[in-house]
Amino acid sequence: SQYSAVDTNPLSVYIMQPIWNKIIKIVPLWIAPNLLTFSGFVMILVNYLLISFYDWDYTASGTSPGLVPTWVWLFSAFTTFCAYALDSIDGKHARRTQSSTPLGELFDHGLDSWATSIFVLSFFSVCSRDNGKTGVSVYTMYIYLSIVLFNFMCSHWEKYNTGVLFLPWGYDISQVVLIAAYLLTGTVGVEVWQKPFLFGYYITDVLVILLIGFSLFLSFPQTLYNIHRAHLKKTLKNDSLYEGLLPLVSPLLLFILLTVWVVLSPGNILAKQPRLFLWMVGVAFSNVICKVIICQMSSTQPELFHWFLFPLALVVYAAISGLLGWTEEGVLAVLTALVTAAHLHFGVCVGRQLSEHLNIYIFSLKKRVQE
Repeated sequence: SQYSAVDTNPLSVYIMQPIWNKIIKIVPLWIAPNLLTFSGFVMILVNYLLISFYDWDYTASGTSPGLVPTWVWLFSAFTTFCAYALDSIDGKHARRTQSSTPLGELFDHGLDSWATSIFVLSFFSVCSRDNGKTGVSVYTMYIYLSIVLFNFMCSHWEKYNTGVLFLPWGYDISQVVLIAAYLLTGTVGVEVWQKPFLFGYYITDVLVILLIGFSLFLSFPQTLYNIHRAHLKKTLKNDSLYEGLLPLVSPLLLFILLTVWVVLSPGNILAKQPRLFLWMVGVAFSNVICKVIICQMSSTQPELFHWFLFPLALVVYAAISGLLGWTEEGVLAVLTALVTAAHLHFGVCVGRQLSEHLNIYIFSLKKRVQE
């Protein structure tokens, strides 16, 4: 299917696009677009691992002065900007080099689905977790992450039904806010997050309120409206309601299972291991969404139950019934490692199959020699 996307965000159209159009001119024509996409993702990942090293349990910014060196925040601002730029120019570069392929589209959206959670998890280190005085509770973090992932899911669910990806306004705004937050933390120090900002509210409260407002009152209604409009125009991809709602089943069940674990965990797993748990949420979600993106691109029907729901249901049952006991954290660590490995394996396999099928290399513009 031909890729089509619509971007109506004024920030993107009037400010960011002209910047990307300047940057794109310095990219050599022999560089493969997927290399740009992948480099951006690697930068986000390196930044996340660096922050995790200094702040494994999300408490480093709760003290004053914070325990994360200033250069780390400035490096975060730099990597976030680079990743944002690379993610914005990869498609332009593909059109410039006449190398747009379904593999590139899947590669871009697939890595985005994973990067979305990594951005959020890196940002949590800025505001730190609740220590009684300042910070955000781990439950707020979980809800915040879920809302961001819900937004991402909505735009791809919408594309699954309409065939058009309406780029969410939240994306550009969130990237600019993230870069500003890192720069602010790097220049002023973490203290800026520990003082009330407006009417006794902290900056973090304001951001959470904005995010929830954006999602529930802008993104989600927009998604429903776009699907409704396609229905009126008779351009919907799926005739039946069942087929249209099918991609939502697995993500919703995933969210329900995870939430049950968070709420009913006897060992309070989220408070004990927030970084592991939230990482696992992001990876599991990315895998579910990648399957939806593939179905949407290949016009096939997604499976009703994603495979990961079965082992997860077993673990959640064993945890909340007290069967796991003191091993709950260990089981979470193993589960997280397995899900991450399975997701990487899935990505590599799909990439190789597509590159063979389309007779192209993933990271090079050279043509494959026909066997």
